[in-house]
Amino acid sequence: MTNNTTISFTPIGFVRTNATKLPRHWSVSQEKGVLEIQPEFVPGLRDIEIGQKIVVLFHFHKSPAFNSGYLFQTPPHRSSSRGVFSICSPIRPNAIGMSVVEVTDKDQERIGVKHIDMIDGTPILDIKPLITGEEDCPSAE
Repeated sequence: MTNNTTISFTPIGFVRTNATKLPRHWSVSQEKGVLEIQPEFVPGLRDIEIGQKIVVLFHFHKSPAFNSGYLFQTPPHRSSSRGVFSICSPIRPNAIGMSVVEVTDKDQERIGVKHIDMIDGTPILDIKPLITGEEDCPSAE
């Protein structure tokens, strides 16, 4: 089945960090950074709180173009190749990344975070709350 649908995204902001190379995965990263949000999206940050964990969806803007040669890749911590959909490689068919970060600071259009695994200038596509269980997502009764 072939579908020629084109999907485009507009960044809602950009990552600012001193990391000069791609930091380790967010689950083990101690890197800090700032999410700078474009002015038109700032009102949407209203209920984000310090200490909260948020999901950041972003574009791997420095990754090479994907081709079938990247369907199997060997992660740095593995000795054999794995299918691209079973690893966290930045080289993907749609160069979209996802990280869970903790909010350490917040002002008007900037969110300070830790556990960042993005590089400076990374385009942010979306921010969502981290939902971990029923207490975060009550039933619609």
